[in-house]
Amino acid sequence: MADRRNALDRIDTTVAHPARRYNYLLGGKDNFAADRASADAIEKGMPTIRLAAMENRYFLQRAVRFLAEEHGIRQFLDIGTGIPSADNTHEVAQRIDPAARIVYVDNDPIVLTHARALLTSTPEGVTAYIDADLREPRSILDDEEVRSTLDWTKPIGVMLVAVLHFIRDDEDPQGVVDTILAALPAGSFVVASHSTWEYLPAAAIEQLEAANGDGRFRARTGEQLGKLFAGLDLLEPGVQSVSQWWPEQASQPRPSVEDVAFNAIVGRVRATE
Repeated sequence: MADRRNALDRIDTTVAHPARRYNYLLGGKDNFAADRASADAIEKGMPTIRLAAMENRYFLQRAVRFLAEEHGIRQFLDIGTGIPSADNTHEVAQRIDPAARIVYVDNDPIVLTHARALLTSTPEGVTAYIDADLREPRSILDDEEVRSTLDWTKPIGVMLVAVLHFIRDDEDPQGVVDTILAALPAGSFVVASHSTWEYLPAAAIEQLEAANGDGRFRARTGEQLGKLFAGLDLLEPGVQSVSQWWPEQASQPRPSVEDVAFNAIVGRVRATE
């Protein structure tokens, strides 16, 4: 309870936050005027942003199911969790194996206030939540809750869904990714999605740049996303739009890559030689 009170004290409702803005785009209620204004400004440049947010969410769910069903992954580290929505990582994974173990990570204090929704594990499994920032990956990897909840001798599925585009180039995104990859057991997987403007017209990009006044957001191309994860063995089809990952398992017809403007990868951690 004290942690939640402290979290509420840290919430600045006058400044938009990615987790709350995403919540608004997904149709949620846990957001404030600044979050809605920021999202509306983005929507002017990209009218399909709500569709993109939903497709990104569906991608996360398909990816968790894919790793659990096809590769037997039974533990997940979900970084950049966001405010709980339907079919969170633990719900998808524990439907496949009730004993699955999940740790959620986010740096938005309002997510901490919703931690109970994230911690509703099956009796056989475990879910945990820590308040930490991806820009400081060692603070996540060395966290006692993370170390004790996940078995670091067995493969782990790391979810980096719609979070890396909030790490600026001067904050060393490559170093962040490399630190995480180096810590993972062989046979682990990383699932990542990342916003891209490469399919958008120049006028739309100009509006989106104007809406990114604080410079916190950094769109990257598919090529740039692939370079961030060059240390992984990427599963086919490599870098691809979130709308086109396992499309046969999604509702039809599939939206275009231009409308979604999110790329994704799924890759396996190599065994060390």
